[in-house]
Amino acid sequence: MQLDAMYQEIILDHYRNPHHKGLRDPHNAEAHHINPTCGDEVTLRVTLAPAEGADVLDDKAVVSDVSYDGMGCSISQASTSVLTDLLIGRTVAEGMTTLDAFTELMHSRGRGEPDEDVLEDAVAFVGVSKYPARIKCALLGWMAWKDAVSQSLEKETV
Repeated sequence: MQLDAMYQEIILDHYRNPHHKGLRDPHNAEAHHINPTCGDEVTLRVTLAPAEGADVLDDKAVVSDVSYDGMGCSISQASTSVLTDLLIGRTVAEGMTTLDAFTELMHSRGRGEPDEDVLEDAVAFVGVSKYPARIKCALLGWMAWKDAVSQSLEKETV
């Protein structure tokens, strides 16, 4: 039970003291997502930089910034805050691996064994996965990030 309390504290701390909140420029792309079930919203901006020595954006590009603004429940807002901490400074490929691990955790129905080395504070959301109605809340910012990265990479290839 102490672990659950610690996880709840991590979620509440990110909700009360969000990291990287506030939309910033410059950015490569912006995505706005809404959870129609509950009305949670997030607008997320991503800034990618080419990998060292490269001049194009690809899966080796570095996530140099993620900023967001949103409104909604503590789960959606805290999850987006955690996302920013996890993904800024990593490559797009590493970010997608982290997204896959988080998505798998959210679909585990509370039975998943999250990899703390990959998910860090995002392991706090393991309890959320027990409540199917809350999974979309936790994934809202992550899906917006994936959308914004896809837009960034598409712009590069056009």
